Amino acid sequence: MELTVLMPCLNESETIEVCVKKASRWLAENGVEGEVLIADNGSTDGSQQLAEKLGARVVPVPLRGYGAALQTGIQNARGKYVVMGDADDSYDFSNLGPFLAKLREGYQLVMGNRFLGGIQPGAMPPLHKYLGNPVLTTIGRVLFRSECKDFHCGLRGFDRDAILALDLRTTGMEFASEMVVKATLNKLRITEVPTTLAKDGRSRPPHLRSWRDGWRHLRFLLMYSPRWLFLFPGFLAILCGLVLGALVIPGPFYLGHVGLDINTLLFSSALIVIGYQAVLFAVFTKIFAIQQKLLPADPSFEAPFRYISLESGLIAGVLLILTGLVLCASAFAFWGRHDFGPLNPEHTMRLFIPGIAALMLGVQTVFSSFYLSILGLSRR
Repeated sequence: MELTVLMPCLNESETIEVCVKKASRWLAENGVEGEVLIADNGSTDGSQQLAEKLGARVVPVPLRGYGAALQTGIQNARGKYVVMGDADDSYDFSNLGPFLAKLREGYQLVMGNRFLGGIQPGAMPPLHKYLGNPVLTTIGRVLFRSECKDFHCGLRGFDRDAILALDLRTTGMEFASEMVVKATLNKLRITEVPTTLAKDGRSRPPHLRSWRDGWRHLRFLLMYSPRWLFLFPGFLAILCGLVLGALVIPGPFYLGHVGLDINTLLFSSALIVIGYQAVLFAVFTKIFAIQQKLLPADPSFEAPFRYISLESGLIAGVLLILTGLVLCASAFAFWGRHDFGPLNPEHTMRLFIPGIAALMLGVQTVFSSFYLSILGLSRR
């Protein structure tokens, strides 16, 4: 079988028949050996029976969620290729030719683009059209260097085996983003074709919840990009901390009438510690995600670990701890030379603050070295 037309369904009795008819008619008129598959998410309005009467195959999906329904549908599809789309009559199942043509050319994911094909009046809420979709798509394109210009189009075609190999896991609406992100990261051949979006034929509200599902998409995009979530902010914090610290360690620094002193030094030290923690989180997350096959292997990321070991990390950590102890001891000795009496904090804090920061960084480096070694242990 060449093509499975897959529709997730939850109480779509008002529109399921017209969707199945359009898809079945298109398959017959174009001589495509295929099937219409309904992944039913627990409908209670008779949607399953209506679809079966028209010749569609229905697969029950007990776990609720858009992603859960599609995952089960993809696993049960019999076609080499799958074109998926909502069963609410908003997508045109009578015009699947562009998708199948691109799949036959060897593309593994063919995304519909509603902004190129046309969005009918009332088909997409203004919040989604002018804010949600453009913002989330732009974030996805920047974070993952994706060429897709409509991340959340529900009508898309793909090579079944290629998508199954991605091991998609999300069960909610963010499944749409996960497919694009993982396909991009795994370097699948991806293209777009124009498609239309019509006002759906339902009398009830849609299953989509704008803010909740928008947040789930954004959360997924951030979690799948340790570089943007942890690494880049961490490096920025470290850089800012180093610059500020270098300005005020010798003494007060003035910008016009604004004076920067030990309070700024304390703030800069905190920035360095926080940034260092963020960088470590980026490394931990990346290693864990690769091990769990959430992200593909990254040779450029793994290359430095040929030279970084537990021992080198311990040496760096101990050196930082010794540096901190020396600075703190110097401040203590300065206090001793003044008979342990009252001191001007502008002098002692310039030793204590960097010393405490070095101690914290050293301890973090020692513990992190052991944790990285645990993550790197070979697994059966």
